[in-house]
Amino acid sequence: MTQATPLETAVAALHAGGVIAYPTEAVWGLGCDPDDEAALTRLLRLKGRDPAKGVILVAADLDQLAPWLDGLSAAQREILSRPRPTPTTWLVPDNGRARRLVRGEHDRVALRVSDHPLVVALCRAFGGPIVSTSANRAGESPATSAEAIRAIFGETLDAILDGPLGGHERPSTIRDLVTGRVLRD
Repeated sequence: MTQATPLETAVAALHAGGVIAYPTEAVWGLGCDPDDEAALTRLLRLKGRDPAKGVILVAADLDQLAPWLDGLSAAQREILSRPRPTPTTWLVPDNGRARRLVRGEHDRVALRVSDHPLVVALCRAFGGPIVSTSANRAGESPATSAEAIRAIFGETLDAILDGPLGGHERPSTIRDLVTGRVLRD
């Protein structure tokens, strides 16, 4: 019998309601199935994050985010499909698809298409977007290595998908799709 690959282990953990850590474009992220309320609650508790803040969903491509994009105009969809020089998270009007813990107290849901090869592979193998929030305790600096993840979270995570960061110095830009306003640059 062959041993599961780290990617298979991470995907299995996601499907089982687990919380995982994985590298993103600039920092390590914590993730779970965005439709699993218990996993979302656990992730927020591990991080110490206020549920009112919401979290980002990251996907391999725009098609994976289609259920959250229903109701957008063709012009808005075109904006989302444009390549960007740096990772961009878009705040998109919530069409009722996002779980309360995903959107927090907001009327928007935060969505990002990643070009990080490991994130893309993870989302494709999982079959959809996953939660992406910086891997740190609330108020602390995000982790930038698997070693830091282990130091912060110990054995509390269900999988750590080790790999390199994506080479960006800062986390994604956050931009409101409707107003064009940049909330984080």
